[in-house]
Amino acid sequence: MKIVDFELILVGAPWRELLFVELTTDDGLVGVGECRMVNKTQTLVAGVQELGRRYVLGLDPFDIGRLTWEIQRGEYGRPGEIAQSALACFEVACHDIQGQALGVPVWKLLGGKFRDRVPAYANGWYQVEHTPEAIATAALGVVDAGYRAMKIDPFGAANAWLEQPERVHAADVMGALRRAVGDDVELFVEMHGRFSPREAVLAAEMLAKHRPGWIEEPTPPENAAALRAVRSGTNLPIATGERLHTLHDAREFFDLGVVDIVQVDLTHFGGLRPMQVLAGWADVHYLHLAPHNVCGPVGTMAALHLGIATPNFRILEHFNDFADPWVQHLVDYPPEVVEGYFQVPERPGLGLRLDRDACAEHPSTGGRIQLFKEGWERRQSSPAEQHR
Repeated sequence: MKIVDFELILVGAPWRELLFVELTTDDGLVGVGECRMVNKTQTLVAGVQELGRRYVLGLDPFDIGRLTWEIQRGEYGRPGEIAQSALACFEVACHDIQGQALGVPVWKLLGGKFRDRVPAYANGWYQVEHTPEAIATAALGVVDAGYRAMKIDPFGAANAWLEQPERVHAADVMGALRRAVGDDVELFVEMHGRFSPREAVLAAEMLAKHRPGWIEEPTPPENAAALRAVRSGTNLPIATGERLHTLHDAREFFDLGVVDIVQVDLTHFGGLRPMQVLAGWADVHYLHLAPHNVCGPVGTMAALHLGIATPNFRILEHFNDFADPWVQHLVDYPPEVVEGYFQVPERPGLGLRLDRDACAEHPSTGGRIQLFKEGWERRQSSPAEQHR
């Protein structure tokens, strides 16, 4: 079996663009992968095209190890966000083909079923006016949808530190949120890598009484040592990892003991096999995985298969019930959250196929996230504004 063609399908939304990659084999099987690139979609498109022509055409889809080596080592340059995201698209699509060829779901290729369902937490739900009242009301809708966990960034457009009015507002938002959902719903606090270590500690102290399940990316992601001050200044669990791209990137965070929940994104980390290696490494340190996931249905499904088979997989992020819910209709069998959990997919491969007509209804928008602009959480800026 050989891959004889690959095709890119780009779907646009106001704040994100979803890149799907379909691989076709000489016996007619089609595998699909996906990546949501952070603000550099066209750069990723170029990378997928270049690496696909070089290493994917003519590849046996079972030879994933060779493909990974070529892109990570054979290319000589250090693999980063673009190369690892392109690799993930190819690697997941190859797993999809393998499962179809063998007549089994991908999770059976990853070690089999460890759990019967995967917990989910909601994100993208707070696209409302950034007031305590509006956010509390929106949170009730998340609970009504069956979720028992959700995440929020209450810090507006703050960068590096909080002014006193921003500090008071963030505390008011979290207080209203906790009162609205009660004590049984888990709340995760997203910091988006925006703070200095000292400011992150102050923010953690301020929010601790609301019992967040973790604080996420309290400091910028490139300096693991900076998290030591946060680690020593709070007892709250620290989650990080969405902007790590290789096992070598993750090593220092593990060695320094500054992470509790590992949030590496499989679509930026080279795919499913590297994630399994990471999960084993995390387990040696008694850590859990809660992968970052801002993808549409294909990337979400890939992470779900990983979660079914991985013992130390804690919970999976999900945007698609609240932010651009129409993306669920881009495939025939999207992963769905039922009473707070994803169910086990049983169809061969990933278990879904792209609806190309539905994809064509949403052309590229140039959409991107602009964290340090007021109102970014609304995710409703126009394409013209996105390009400024």
